[in-house]
Amino acid sequence: MDNTRSVVKAAIRLAEELESTAIIVSGGVDLNDVRTNVPVFFTSRRTRSIIDHLVASSKGKDDKIKEIADRISQQATGTVDHVENISAIELMLGELKEGLVVGIIETADSSAIIVHNLGENPLVKALKTCEERVSPDVMQAALKIAFDVANTGREGKQVGTAFILGDDEEVMLRSHQIILNPYAGHIEEDRDILNRNNWESVKEFAQLDGVFVISEGGKIEAAGRYLDVDAKEIRLDKGLGGRHVSAAAITRDTVSIAITVSESGGVIHVYMDGKELMSIESTERAKCCNPITQGK
Repeated sequence: MDNTRSVVKAAIRLAEELESTAIIVSGGVDLNDVRTNVPVFFTSRRTRSIIDHLVASSKGKDDKIKEIADRISQQATGTVDHVENISAIELMLGELKEGLVVGIIETADSSAIIVHNLGENPLVKALKTCEERVSPDVMQAALKIAFDVANTGREGKQVGTAFILGDDEEVMLRSHQIILNPYAGHIEEDRDILNRNNWESVKEFAQLDGVFVISEGGKIEAAGRYLDVDAKEIRLDKGLGGRHVSAAAITRDTVSIAITVSESGGVIHVYMDGKELMSIESTERAKCCNPITQGK
């Protein structure tokens, strides 16, 4: 459509003028013949057409006009939130740099351009809070593994697990092994979560009951660990099991950060000081389209 193409051109021009860190495209926008040096990410979010909804409605004219306005507002807000969340997640995982992001949004009925400052994103601010206790590289590596476990599981099965990061000596004192520690006696190089060569073994051991205990610097001290904590006063959303509750509780009793992966649904939760700091849908990722970033 000509309108969509005009929106795309305007968004590309704006992103280049603002020296944006990325362009996030939400919807079925075709950028095959567009060239820009700004990295472009694609994400999809299904939205029902407002027209389709109103055709099925038996309301009067005035009510339908009000409903159109309300649904446009809801649709736009939901899609903007989606683009902002995608941007924050890609930054967390090291795919984006902090700065301005330009979003191109196309719903069933509308097109729009947004400019989002990642520095003001609530998820990004929460991540920076974690960095007071754990190095950013360690946090990023643990999140990448958590996303992989949540999305792909292991051997065709969904897997739930938890990573306790930081204050490892105290965490070890407040926990015990429920199986033999698979990392016991291994050299630091083989226990370093920052070494990608170790990630497959981490994902393999994620199938074990218990949690991973990882030092502030990224050394895996144990897997298959049971947390000895009193979690009676921990209040989390209904439906979250013992792994989440105990992970939250250990962050109350120690200076640690906990990352959990839900076995059902693949939702990633981050806890600090006994409270949930953030909750992320693991499927909410964007795909980078490299050909577009080859230059004009």
